[in-house]
Amino acid sequence: MPQILLLRLPAPGHEETEWLSIDEAGSSITAKQRGPLSLAAVLARSAKVIVLAPATQILLAEPELPPGSGVKLARAVPFALEEQLTEDIDELSFAIGHRQSTGRAPVAVVSRHVLQEWLAELAAAGIEPAGIYADISLMPDNPGQTILWLEGSRLAVRRPGALPFAVELTPVAEALVVAGVIPDALAESPEGDPELKPLESAVLYITREDWVRVQGEFESLGDKFASLKVQILTDGPLPWLARHRGAADAVNLLQGEFARATDYGARWHQWRTAAMLAAGLLVAHVAAAALKIHQANHESKALDGEIAQIFAQTMPTETLQNPRHQMESRLDRIRHSGAGPQYFLRTLEALSGAVSAAPKITIDSLSYREQSLDMKVSAPNLAALSQLSQSVAKRGLEADIQSSKPVDTGVEAQMQVRSPGVKAHR
Repeated sequence: MPQILLLRLPAPGHEETEWLSIDEAGSSITAKQRGPLSLAAVLARSAKVIVLAPATQILLAEPELPPGSGVKLARAVPFALEEQLTEDIDELSFAIGHRQSTGRAPVAVVSRHVLQEWLAELAAAGIEPAGIYADISLMPDNPGQTILWLEGSRLAVRRPGALPFAVELTPVAEALVVAGVIPDALAESPEGDPELKPLESAVLYITREDWVRVQGEFESLGDKFASLKVQILTDGPLPWLARHRGAADAVNLLQGEFARATDYGARWHQWRTAAMLAAGLLVAHVAAAALKIHQANHESKALDGEIAQIFAQTMPTETLQNPRHQMESRLDRIRHSGAGPQYFLRTLEALSGAVSAAPKITIDSLSYREQSLDMKVSAPNLAALSQLSQSVAKRGLEADIQSSKPVDTGVEAQMQVRSPGVKAHR
């Protein structure tokens, strides 16, 4: 399954970037990480990169647009948003999303200078994003409740069926009033009575640290909501946002002059289904024929090569002559020593099959003791290590990645493969 690197740029005044490897369904493949872009670039080499940018620098709107598409629609957008813009339209970049059933289309507006800075920073780290979106555009749309997301001093709000927006203000009560979530106690109707606005039912998403900071404020505002549920983001907001990566109204900022040079989707859109089916059938036919030939002619040779590789890694002091015979002799010695060769042989067999399924992984060294195989491996990325662990697990053994560190060629890690029920050795 293709791997996606979801990368969140820091807000102004912050330096560290957050990233998370996910699959197409939005499920996490690796734990969230934080640091400079240079570390994220290691994973970006083998993944599709989706960037989330701070929404405080992006305007999200849904103006009424005339019928049409393409260049005609793009020219109409700046005039439709004229009253909401404070900068010269020549200094702004306009991106348009998919037109909704209502006839409206979501639009994202960002300063061309800001977007150029983001792209330059990513390029300097060797990262080419497939898309850049406002981070709040991945907030879920709940038909029956208002979604709130508080992070630091920024309050993001998404009402049912509407685009999200953000307010940067403290204290929390003032931000909620400005956002129109709770009534303003000082506002009065022309008759002198307080405005009777229905109270909102809301769900608040917040990190544990921010909740500790503002819990008292929200508890004092309990009567300002019809209901308020609190969802603690124990791993931060990034895994939560990742689950909603496919939001229909999320707008990719990389359009027009900022579109990827390799993105020819619009040119062959009407032919892509037929082309993909034809290519798939051709690839399947060629692959099936090639597989049969390969299995018939090279299976024995490949197996001998794997035996030779494992023998050289596990017994580097012995001269390589007849690896298969030498391995059998060593196993026979283990059998007579009472060390349980059946476990050693089974572990090697499972590891050999798992490594064959992940050809880009290299075993640098390994040792065996007490039904456990400790090894040092090199891989192009963390996803490949995870794939190796899963492959070993499918063969009935347990595999743990005990430590890892980025290197020039990808990732270097210490792993342990052991029989079920055997305690991990350190």
